[in-house]
Amino acid sequence: MTIIQEFKAFALRGNIIDMAVGIIIGAGFGKIVDSAVKDILMPPLGYIVGGIDFSNLEIVLRSAGLTTPAVTIKYGLFLNAMISFTIVAFAVFMLIRGISALQKKETAAPSVPPQPSNQEILLAEIRDLLKRK
Repeated sequence: MTIIQEFKAFALRGNIIDMAVGIIIGAGFGKIVDSAVKDILMPPLGYIVGGIDFSNLEIVLRSAGLTTPAVTIKYGLFLNAMISFTIVAFAVFMLIRGISALQKKETAAPSVPPQPSNQEILLAEIRDLLKRK
């Protein structure tokens, strides 16, 4: 098997395609959550705590010089990322919880007992006849 055939067999497996779709949708969902945090949640939160824009919060380690940029620790952006992560993690948790609940309902559904085979029916009839004698 050539390397191209091996790669084709690998790439066309259902699991790989499902995973790729999940990653693409996840990237889009991440951008939506990031925008929601940055543009919707953080402005009111900043307003409540005194008009602070969290994305601009930073600690300056060294000021900018004529030829060198400033060295800063941007902890406000880190706070935004932490809030985004929390929202995404909660959304994934709720999704997994819903899927688990659906799976529990499927397994909890009463199953139909298997019908006895012809041989078992015949043996039961023989047993019943022997009991009568």
